[in-house]
Amino acid sequence: MSVESIDYGTIWFILLVVLFTGYAILDGFDLGVGALHLFTKTDEERRVMINAIGPVWDGNEVWLVTGGGALFAAFPAVYATVFSGFYLPLILVLFALILRATAIECRSKQPMLWWRQTWDRVFGISSLVASLLFGVALGNVARGIPLDVHQDFTGTFWSLLNPYSLLIGVTTVALFMMHGANYALLKTEGPLNEKIRRWMKNCTAFFIVCYVASTIATLATQPHLVARLKASPWLFIFGIIALLAIVNIPWQIHQRRNWPAFLSSCVAIMALMTLLSLGMYPNLVLNTTGESLTISNAASSTKTLQIMLIIAAIGMPLVLAYTTMIYWIFRGKVKMDRTSY
Repeated sequence: MSVESIDYGTIWFILLVVLFTGYAILDGFDLGVGALHLFTKTDEERRVMINAIGPVWDGNEVWLVTGGGALFAAFPAVYATVFSGFYLPLILVLFALILRATAIECRSKQPMLWWRQTWDRVFGISSLVASLLFGVALGNVARGIPLDVHQDFTGTFWSLLNPYSLLIGVTTVALFMMHGANYALLKTEGPLNEKIRRWMKNCTAFFIVCYVASTIATLATQPHLVARLKASPWLFIFGIIALLAIVNIPWQIHQRRNWPAFLSSCVAIMALMTLLSLGMYPNLVLNTTGESLTISNAASSTKTLQIMLIIAAIGMPLVLAYTTMIYWIFRGKVKMDRTSY
């Protein structure tokens, strides 16, 4: 195969899917832990929950930064359209992530009860808001947005908060809470672990209801996605994989096999992201009023994609090695000491 015959647009589409799926899996569980943090009752429980993600939360967000940088370099037209059209929602997401990080670092700096409770609420609410807005953005990408002839977004902030996208946003919150509860079970023990085990049942039920509702809404209101599924019925395989993984979670929790339950929620996220991505391909941004942005008309030059691929081949193994090392070093249950949050 000659270099000229390689489809670099498709390669970078796959790499972006990998990066954003990695972010959804890794930062998804610590956003979920943040949302569950609102249901804790004591300062000790809150400290354990924060310390469960303390060593890894900032490293997880590297995947989002890397994905954004790759999108900017590989598909600049998409980056320009999305970041200008979704400007206010993205600023709100950034604000939520900043508040969340500030809450983690500040809540244990002072002993006053009001101080800790304030930052605890900021941590939980900002985690919920970020999860919801990520889901809303995903819903609008799947639904399509109106663009003019210059590929500029012609809608408004309020048009992005449409019923379908809000439903996907709520489903994302439910998914992350379920995923976060799975992770928290791996990191906690004693009474808190038993409490999270009870939350796990509610989170799973909540997600299953949202998942069914989102599936029905997609089939009923998104004809372009339905047409793609009819043209490629093999895509249903990923929906079935996601459903089987979700159904497996309560069974594994009942058997007190926490690792298989956590891996099942990881598989569910991967299957759902793959289903959406293949359903969109080769489109990157669906235009409801004209020509969409695709891997062909939105990509950088072939030379740029080639150079970036070399950089990615060097950088991605380093990111994976660093991530693996951090999780290995901080494996096991949370143990509180003077250096804990």
